[in-house]
Amino acid sequence: MSEMFDAVDALVASRSPLPPAAERKRLRVAHGLTLDAVAAALKVRRATVSGWESLTKPTEPRGPEREAYARLLQQLAEFYPAPQEPAVPVPATFTGSTAPEPETAAPVEAPAAPAVPERPARPAVRAATSRRPAAKKAAKSAVDPRFPHGPLAVLDGDGSAYGIDGIVLDCPATTIPELVEWTLKESGLGAVKLHRNGKDSDPLIVLTAAAAVKLGLPERLEGHEQRRSLRLPEDHPVVKQVTRAKWKLTQRGFGPWARIYRPAQAGQRQCVQLAVMSWDALDSRSWPGVAEMEPADVARGLGVYAQRVITPRGSTAVSGLELMTALRPPTKAVQDPATGNWISGHNPGSLGTEPMDPAPPEATPEHPVVVNSGWTGGFLDEEAYQWVRDIDLLTGEDTTLPYAVGLDLNTAFLASAARLTVGLSGPEHFYQPQFNPKIPGSWLVDLSHIQLDPRLPSPFTPSGDRPTGPAWYQTHTVAYAQELGYDVHPIEAYLRRQTGAYLDPWHDRLKTAYVDTLADLGVTKDLDDAEFLTAMERHKDVEPALSAVLAAIKATVKGGVGKLRERPQGRHYKQGERWPALERPTWRPDIRAAVISKARVNMHRKMVKMAEFTGLYPLAVLSDCVVYPSPGKSPLDFLPYSASGKPIPGAFRLGPTPGLAKVEGVQEMAWAVDLMEQGLNPARHIKGGDAVLDEGE
Repeated sequence: MSEMFDAVDALVASRSPLPPAAERKRLRVAHGLTLDAVAAALKVRRATVSGWESLTKPTEPRGPEREAYARLLQQLAEFYPAPQEPAVPVPATFTGSTAPEPETAAPVEAPAAPAVPERPARPAVRAATSRRPAAKKAAKSAVDPRFPHGPLAVLDGDGSAYGIDGIVLDCPATTIPELVEWTLKESGLGAVKLHRNGKDSDPLIVLTAAAAVKLGLPERLEGHEQRRSLRLPEDHPVVKQVTRAKWKLTQRGFGPWARIYRPAQAGQRQCVQLAVMSWDALDSRSWPGVAEMEPADVARGLGVYAQRVITPRGSTAVSGLELMTALRPPTKAVQDPATGNWISGHNPGSLGTEPMDPAPPEATPEHPVVVNSGWTGGFLDEEAYQWVRDIDLLTGEDTTLPYAVGLDLNTAFLASAARLTVGLSGPEHFYQPQFNPKIPGSWLVDLSHIQLDPRLPSPFTPSGDRPTGPAWYQTHTVAYAQELGYDVHPIEAYLRRQTGAYLDPWHDRLKTAYVDTLADLGVTKDLDDAEFLTAMERHKDVEPALSAVLAAIKATVKGGVGKLRERPQGRHYKQGERWPALERPTWRPDIRAAVISKARVNMHRKMVKMAEFTGLYPLAVLSDCVVYPSPGKSPLDFLPYSASGKPIPGAFRLGPTPGLAKVEGVQEMAWAVDLMEQGLNPARHIKGGDAVLDEGE
């Protein structure tokens, strides 16, 4: 009899009522459950649960899985009742919607992240236009009517395109050409230009692995030695689809970041940027944790980055370089006095439209300027610090202190870019010029006679060693020698007549993005030093998506500066050949040298002040990280403060803005001494776990 009852129960369970697919998804997302979590609980595959929630052709669970799934949904429905809204008939195109606003949470010590639903889902009733949370409407400026749904969307395999502010759009595309057409004609995606003389940002569609497979792309792209060479072969069916539809790909082809376009018509751009997540488009070093996030969270993080920095156009390094041009467009409309017609003219303060060869000492050894001229006069060596104090210069007082504390300067390269005068015109050669600290350029000077405290690195070399003879230096390095009270007599120089603060808008935008994102994570300017240290300890746990944005902003600074002197790629390159980066007006190694020179000089100034006020000297420096001996585990135990409790000006200070310091790591002093005896740099490993510092934020 019991077997008969079990059979009856199974029959009933097999027909357990289930809500529509959209409601199933809404309930799961409202409770913060991932597809993987539900699949694990019900002992089915992730794809099975995704099929149950599919808005196009949902599958139905059977047997005991259906009973358990129905019970899960019933319990979730009690927590998250469906919103009561009248049905609105709409055309069968895309729709936008958001989940209901969550109730206001009780106050916590750290400020909450912006009030955006964490994982929005589409309700069963569709609205003709997207609805954003009311709190966001009040805070945001007017939405450009051309781009009502923001700069980008993350497309999942079920056709859900997740945008900013909780928007979810229906994307019916099943091929890449259909996706491009939908994006340009129906999605409402894009972003306004950052400068009045610039261009609007092309819409970005980020593809999850499931979306990539649905559109005919391989889930993984493999078979190439170098990541930058990853691309589909020209005979791949998707590439042929794009070509047959009369769309074009850039010379980079269809890789992790693909640009699909047609020539502009009537001044209107026709271009869509695609990023394939499973092809490592969002590098884990720049976007930590993003690969494991739900599509809605990926959209949230990328959306914040797009609004505060720029719509991603490739790696963070590429985006950092593109941001420079977007904020300083090379051209503007000018009126031809002869004809009265409006034509394209140079935009003052920009780098222009034509690439510019550097002076030989500013170039790299393989550059045509060097190879073709037979230059043997040496090169600029303006790089970040990599220095360890001589073990013989450790004092007994140093070694008796129990701890080594690493201080890291927030986005040090960004801080040095502030109000930085750089050359805008080509270099001119001078013999025995009088040094002028206001003229950007490269100077051949002998600084070997300058004797400084050996417990500090030399400010003139990245190794921290004293110069041994004449060498080429950027203006800031020579100016610092003069600031220290030494006479400088340049032998030669390559100088630029036209100058300007080219990086100022770049600095200002990235600084605001960095500070605002840290504030969203609970690290605000109004905190005292002790509160700041506490907030920094927990900020990465506040909101993973925003933590990824913060890392991406730092990588944008570092990568953007690095791109100013991008080296040739590929094993087939031969010295003396031009490489693609040289065709950019933004290939400017002299500007990169200026940023790094100023950052290294700033670091040295702070170390001098620290020695003056505390008697402490660093154990090691790596780029923007400096390690000090300390009586305690906190920098509060050794940083200098006035009698009133205020930080001493000029020394290292704690805080959330670029150029101020945070804790990089803490280890025992014996650990640091052991590394120094082995010839290793404690600053490289101070985080623990043998971590290597990202050099030059």
